[in-house]
Amino acid sequence: MVHSIADSRVGAQIGAYLDDTYLEQVDTRVIAVGETDGAPWAAVEHCLFHPQGGGQPADRGWLEGVEVVPVRQRESGLVVATAAEGGGLPDLAVGESVRARIDLRVRMLHAALHTAGHLVEAVGRTQGWEMTGSIHFPGQARIEFQAPDADARLADPDGREEVTAVLRASVAAAVADELPVSARYLDDGRRVVHIDALHSAPCGGTHVRSLGDLADVVLPTLKVKKGRIRVSYSATHRSR
Repeated sequence: MVHSIADSRVGAQIGAYLDDTYLEQVDTRVIAVGETDGAPWAAVEHCLFHPQGGGQPADRGWLEGVEVVPVRQRESGLVVATAAEGGGLPDLAVGESVRARIDLRVRMLHAALHTAGHLVEAVGRTQGWEMTGSIHFPGQARIEFQAPDADARLADPDGREEVTAVLRASVAAAVADELPVSARYLDDGRRVVHIDALHSAPCGGTHVRSLGDLADVVLPTLKVKKGRIRVSYSATHRSR
């Protein structure tokens, strides 16, 4: 299914970054241009760029060879390309054909981290925990949980390491099984990402096709602070 953002002023924008995580380049056309606080922006029909949001950082991308930063506009819902720091935008007009490209290496790192985050959430829920927050940035990735009832295992370092070992084993088993990862849209337009039958959650992020695409998934010993359980993690995309 093609994900689109309808806007009565400019038509529809297709979320190409949601439809194919692995798409590196696309030829498309400009559907809107403008300025916000004096800074120019442009929106294209087939949007290849994932904007920062949902705990995932923005893609690194280029429009007509010029580096841009994608930002989602609150009013229109469009993802627009703005100038990278110290740079500018090409002089573009509505209807003009353009080429968009992303740094696929960066995209796949972000997708691997986001998918690994869903997996960590899934195995945390098997412990009876409720997720309260998540971030999937490189070097900062973590899922935070809250246990409905006090978990005595988390009261001392040995217990926390024991629980972390259980989480690590569950994550490793799911990766070894190469569980498929997919997305579908509900009738109300929400996008739901599934890790086979293990887990599902509404999500607007990019994801790998299979847990078998994950590599170097590492979970340091979890931490507990003010009743919150923090499970940090790291992951990379497996080269095939």
